[in-house]
Amino acid sequence: MKKLFTFILFLIISYSYAQTPGKFIYADDFKKPIDTKTWVAEIEPSVNTSTVYTKNNALILDTKGGVTVWLNKVLSGNIQIEFDRKILVDTGKNDRLSDMNIFWMASDPKNKNLFTRSGKFEAYDDLNLYYVGMGGNTNKTNRFRKYYNGQKPIIQEYSDKAHLLEANKIYHIKIVMNNGVTGYWVDGEQYFTYTDAAPLTSGYFGFRSTWSRQEVKNFRVYQLK
Repeated sequence: MKKLFTFILFLIISYSYAQTPGKFIYADDFKKPIDTKTWVAEIEPSVNTSTVYTKNNALILDTKGGVTVWLNKVLSGNIQIEFDRKILVDTGKNDRLSDMNIFWMASDPKNKNLFTRSGKFEAYDDLNLYYVGMGGNTNKTNRFRKYYNGQKPIIQEYSDKAHLLEANKIYHIKIVMNNGVTGYWVDGEQYFTYTDAAPLTSGYFGFRSTWSRQEVKNFRVYQLK
């Protein structure tokens, strides 16, 4: 009887893990060269050692300066975004353990076309968006901010070693927007959550970084109920 109960429990758990969290709307396994109609890379100019490309089923951000790679799809309502991301530290000329960053629900209040910026971090200050800077300031801080009306206050922050980056470690990231609450998970642990009185309900998602070499795999987006 105990074995039967254990087997049934195993089936229930396996079934729950197999289910998608909502309606599947987009995926990219980066098996082909970047589709520039789908991904828009803004790379800080005058930094000739910076590139964005795909290799071995991964999106690679290999940059000396700032970079944002936008998904050219407006996401709205309740959504979930998942992917795997790693900071590569080996013999690359731009290798540095820092800045595994993300923008989401981004919009420009002054311009319908979001993709007009240089890749320099300060160029995004006037957008409305949510932002996580994981391992910022050369891996000294993890910060969650909301950019709105030219302000970008720190909403939550960590600086302890347990929350900072490790070189060459694969992180599974999950971002959820659900009825005004946005959350950010790392390897199943909720790092940040924020109940927003004036939530950003529509906008673009972007991978953000500066001076580092990173890879992204298994990108998925779901529409939640």
